[in-house]
Amino acid sequence: MDRNASAPPMSANGRRGLFRDIEPFSFGWLSTDGPHELYYEECGAPRGKPAVILHGGPGGAVNPTMRRFFDPSKWRMTLFDQRGCGRSRPNASLENNTTWSLIADIERLRVHLGIEKWTVFGGSWGSTLALAYAITHPERVEGLVLRGIFLLTQKELQWFYQGGAAMLFPDAWERFLAPIPVEERGDLMSAYYKRLTHPDRRIQAEAANAWSQWEGDTISLRGPEARPPKFNEEDFAIAFARIECHFFTHGGFFEEDGWILKNINKIRHIPAWVVQGRFDVVTPLDSAWALQKAWPESRLEIVWDAGHASTEPGVIDGLVRATNAALTA
Repeated sequence: MDRNASAPPMSANGRRGLFRDIEPFSFGWLSTDGPHELYYEECGAPRGKPAVILHGGPGGAVNPTMRRFFDPSKWRMTLFDQRGCGRSRPNASLENNTTWSLIADIERLRVHLGIEKWTVFGGSWGSTLALAYAITHPERVEGLVLRGIFLLTQKELQWFYQGGAAMLFPDAWERFLAPIPVEERGDLMSAYYKRLTHPDRRIQAEAANAWSQWEGDTISLRGPEARPPKFNEEDFAIAFARIECHFFTHGGFFEEDGWILKNINKIRHIPAWVVQGRFDVVTPLDSAWALQKAWPESRLEIVWDAGHASTEPGVIDGLVRATNAALTA
């Protein structure tokens, strides 16, 4: 048998690509303490090293590419759609949907699958949730592999939703402003939240499309990223925008601004790898830099030719090397 059969391809400049495409070996829906049922799937090696993969947003969903950052012959990967997202039910629900309920869901899923400890992988909002979960349950985390660090601070939210990033993308920003009357533009998250929670689905959809498009326009150096095609476009946009705006309007449900960095000492003993695009506009390098300063034991790799997207070549290379390193951590 070819010992390198599971290795990802290498590009001409020596960068690693994604591992081969795989299908889940099990999947199901997990009941919670409320109306939510969570879709989850397991991929890779049933007896491999456990990892849980957290999608972004909040409001995003798992997709097949997320399975491909790990060697499928060595990792037991668990992915799940967070409350209101993807194939979890009910779709786009904001009821009992907070950072703390999601952390409880991760623990519920770990216990359900009979896993003692696992490596936690997440990018963007997935990095926020991964860090918050690790701080809350450090005894259950064997390692962290993170991308596009987002600490969910007011500074970051103001940058992206109140005009900072607009200086780089004035054309896209104009489209983002379009659904909001001039008199409401002093607090765009609140203006969007009012529309995304409106009982009229047409009003929700208009706001959701503009909200989602703004992130899509700014996410990658290679141009706007397509949304996962397996979900109905309008359903996906509404779930994504409603849940994301819900979390952001409430400051991530943290008890104070900057909660993650203020509690980082609780997890400094855990091995961690961070991959960050130099030209990330959605979650700028400043946050990853602040995290590394507070957590000097973590390994920060800055990818010079990448933005925010996980599928940019340099980010893929960094994440694949990180998951390989985490195998022996």
